[in-house]
Amino acid sequence: MKSLSFLVEPSRQARRPAVLLALAVLGATMTAQQEGPKAKGDDSLELQAARAKSMSTRGHAVTYAPTWDLSGLPHYVPKEEVTGTIRMWGSNYVGDGDLGRYWEAGFKRYHPTIRFEYHLKAPAAAVPALYTGVADVGPSRKITFEELLAFQRIFNYDPTEISYATGAFDVPGWNPAFVIAISKDNPVQRLSMKQLDGIFGAERTGGWLGTSWHAEFARGPEENIRTWGQLGATGEWADKSITPYGLNLRYHQATEIADLFLKGSDKWNEKIRFYANYVRPDGKLGRSLWADLVKDPYGIAYVAGGTNGLPPQEKVIPIAVNDGGPYIMPSIETVHDRSYPLTDEVWMYMNKAPGKPLDPKVREYITYILSQEGQTEVMRDGKYLPLTAEVARSMLQKIADPPQK
Repeated sequence: MKSLSFLVEPSRQARRPAVLLALAVLGATMTAQQEGPKAKGDDSLELQAARAKSMSTRGHAVTYAPTWDLSGLPHYVPKEEVTGTIRMWGSNYVGDGDLGRYWEAGFKRYHPTIRFEYHLKAPAAAVPALYTGVADVGPSRKITFEELLAFQRIFNYDPTEISYATGAFDVPGWNPAFVIAISKDNPVQRLSMKQLDGIFGAERTGGWLGTSWHAEFARGPEENIRTWGQLGATGEWADKSITPYGLNLRYHQATEIADLFLKGSDKWNEKIRFYANYVRPDGKLGRSLWADLVKDPYGIAYVAGGTNGLPPQEKVIPIAVNDGGPYIMPSIETVHDRSYPLTDEVWMYMNKAPGKPLDPKVREYITYILSQEGQTEVMRDGKYLPLTAEVARSMLQKIADPPQK
């Protein structure tokens, strides 16, 4: 079977303008994610090489032993046999691991003449490839503001968005759950989402839902939480200032956290300390967030990666959607069933006009992915977590053919 590598067929001359446009958009997007303007000594390409090596090594590992009962998910029953080529641009994680190959082999058992064309280098390529017409399916992290705005302005509708798996519990790169870490000596035992907003956020005039501004998300400075005493800590902790830690604002994780905590406002605590990956002298990826946090007993961090790498001086605390609970600890079980509020997920994007059917080969492929057979392959790959039956069925409704008139 072919490796899921970056393929461009030179013979398809008619597609060259669209391919070039997609590459230009991808280049602009990836440039915007770098640390700053290119300067002497810039090591961004070294960082990309170190990242690629790390992801490739991690991609073939099966990282969890539990298996879930998937009998509640629908079996895949083809509506029709399809042919042709499914063009997939986007997330490297589908190709770095074995999941893409598993899906291709499984789908071909039902549709033996179907072909796949893979361009899996970065999630940032998924949506631009859709709106430039070179992709049929785009696996990605959550769509960004700029990507959604561009798609809306070109087509006057939203892309179809399908959650194809739940993010990993603790596998870096595979959209792991976010956790909140504080010192083991800290008397605070749990937090709500509103309290996290108070800690990590600031006063605001509103926030974003998609590309729409909502003034009702405004809040004043009186809801800021800046000392541990405001969270019920007493004694020596009562007047100690909170120092929040997080990930660089140019990383998509910071945007996801802003959407979760800060109502999409991007208004952060003025004292937050942000961290990014860098290349260590040994050529591997590094990030100094944990090293600095353990030196700061009054710090608090949101981290993407479950409990992976958690220092012994720190603890992870349960989180509640609402004040008063229930407060849920992150675990592979609570991430899988999505009861843990900071669970992440991964997405497939497609271009489906309202009231129009999806391309049959794409509909069949996504139906397969959302089926018991497709989610068994997610579990076999052992990094992302399979969907629950409830989530899978809700996603299937999004790709259903419109009712006949």
